[in-house]
Amino acid sequence: MAHFALTPGQTSKAVTHRTVEEIWFFVSGEGEMWRKQTGGPEEILHVEQGVCVTIPLSTHFQFRCPGSEPLAAVGVTMPPWAGDGEAVTVEGKWPATV
Repeated sequence: MAHFALTPGQTSKAVTHRTVEEIWFFVSGEGEMWRKQTGGPEEILHVEQGVCVTIPLSTHFQFRCPGSEPLAAVGVTMPPWAGDGEAVTVEGKWPATV
């Protein structure tokens, strides 16, 4: 389990995971999450406090905070995080700032 946040104006790198799936619960702020299933549909979700999203295995994803408050979430991986090399950078929807 991890707690993470983006400050206003920040956009994450786009990644996919090698072996884990995730569930994120947003605890503050507002933003957007881009998800693209391998060989499947692409979507942009509005996320805010109280929203929960899943990130299935092999999903490409990225999130950003265009609002005026930090966007923060708690995330859980299944199975547990495998360490360095688990997250692989991929081409995203938006230019990354962090």
